[in-house]
Amino acid sequence: MINSSNIILLIFAYLLGSIPSAVWIGKFFYKIDVREYGSGNAGATNVFRVLGKKAGIPVTLIDVLKGYAAVSLAHFSNYTPGSNQFINLELVLGIASLVGHIFPLFASFRGGKGIATLLGIILCVHPYAAFISIGIFILVLLVSSYVSLSSMISAIMFPIIVIFVFKTKVPSLIIFSVLIAIMVLITHQKNIERLLRREESKSKLIKKKKTKLPDEETEK
Repeated sequence: MINSSNIILLIFAYLLGSIPSAVWIGKFFYKIDVREYGSGNAGATNVFRVLGKKAGIPVTLIDVLKGYAAVSLAHFSNYTPGSNQFINLELVLGIASLVGHIFPLFASFRGGKGIATLLGIILCVHPYAAFISIGIFILVLLVSSYVSLSSMISAIMFPIIVIFVFKTKVPSLIIFSVLIAIMVLITHQKNIERLLRREESKSKLIKKKKTKLPDEETEK
């Protein structure tokens, strides 16, 4: 599996992951570095928190796309799509892009937690399991309004879905799915601490309309 062409693909995957969309959009359009505000992360959630939807949506899409594109680089190899070697290369390329997002070459190695990029990776590797995980994320977010909690629960559910729902027999994919859950928990350690202290910020992505009281209406 280790040859010159695969090494080149790994470098490209890392460079794709290193595209700091949050940092570049923040600096170019808003003249600020989002890493100096909010949670201090160069990720989509912090961009939504600091700059709002107009910046958060494109950052999310770019981060998802770069993870998907990095995994898709496997098609430039000599491996047969669907073979164990092909899947193994997909996973390695995905990991390379994730490392690039967390430690971006183009942003002083200070990136985000990689949730959106990770979504792009799993969408390419196992789209059906990814869509179920997205559904779980949305459900938890609607109930709790915590993006961090939603991310962790959907990440934990991903290996369960891969192993028990789709009954995959590919060892590397099983290991990868478990590592995803562990990695997300590790990168969200501070969020876990804030959740336990009930200090975690709730998402403002889903705003509830305030019900007007009769007295308020008569006063206008």
